[in-house]
Amino acid sequence: MQITTIGLDIAKNVFQVHGVDTDDRPVVRKKLRRSQVLKFFAALEPCVVGLEACASAHYWARELAALGHDARLVPPSYVKGYVKRGKSDVIDAEAICEAVTRPSMRFVPVKSAAQQATMVSHRLHDMLIRQRTMLINLLRSQMAEFGLVASKGGQGVATLVAILNDAAETRIPAPARAMLKELVATIEALNLRLDSTEKAIVASVRSDPVARRLMTIPGVGPITASAMVAMVGDPSRFRNGRHFAAWLGLVPKQNGTGGKMRLGRISKMGDRYLRKLLVLGATSGLGRARAGRDPMARWTRRLKERRAPRLVSVALANKMARIVWAVMAHDEVYRPEAAAA
Repeated sequence: MQITTIGLDIAKNVFQVHGVDTDDRPVVRKKLRRSQVLKFFAALEPCVVGLEACASAHYWARELAALGHDARLVPPSYVKGYVKRGKSDVIDAEAICEAVTRPSMRFVPVKSAAQQATMVSHRLHDMLIRQRTMLINLLRSQMAEFGLVASKGGQGVATLVAILNDAAETRIPAPARAMLKELVATIEALNLRLDSTEKAIVASVRSDPVARRLMTIPGVGPITASAMVAMVGDPSRFRNGRHFAAWLGLVPKQNGTGGKMRLGRISKMGDRYLRKLLVLGATSGLGRARAGRDPMARWTRRLKERRAPRLVSVALANKMARIVWAVMAHDEVYRPEAAAA
């Protein structure tokens, strides 16, 4: 029995194997416990192993590659088209085995442990920001119940905290004041954790030459540069900058039939975190474009004259994505003249 291709449906504890031979005939259908997976593949001759790119998939791909197998990660949305009917581990493993053999299939590059370690810092940083936003919104809503409303932004939060700490303020009942002070203490603790996380990310960027080159691009800071290096990996797998922007979901959706092509909103197909960082950086660039004299600023001002601000932000993020690819692929720093062209 010679197994050439295996579809492996991974899970927390129970894994399903579907293997075929050179004639694509099923030769093994097997259920494995987590402790049995590596033993099973260590006893096999090297073959192609397909996995869905989901939680823990990169770990298993690295382990299988260390055993000599050709581990390939397939996006789950691409596997769905090969599911015939129903939903079970056996059906999913068979669909993965079928999808991984298609010549036109696109695969997810296997990330190294170092890349995933960098993204741990980013996931924690993003989670802390969301938690702080939730707590600030809670503080605002509860103080509004007593008629205390402040402006948006950090200055407004500081105003509310000052009112809360003012002993002469009588509009806030004592029980509510005690609980709101606990809420403020939690926000301040989150700020300290955010500062330490950001310092760790910035320290890692200083030792990375690719990240330092990316930071020469307007709107790309240490957080964005670090995330790009960790998530993108090898830029040569993208044909050009437009292909990279499409991977990030920053190009319009295409809906065409009968020779007519209609373009809609952006596809949002790529990594949400990277796309968010680029759009935030582009939004901050709108303010710089008002007084800037470089070609990028002039291009942004011309676009703002005929398009809505949010659309301009997304268009600028698309252009930034193409510049990011060019800087990474050609080992160059940002050049305004080339970016404008």
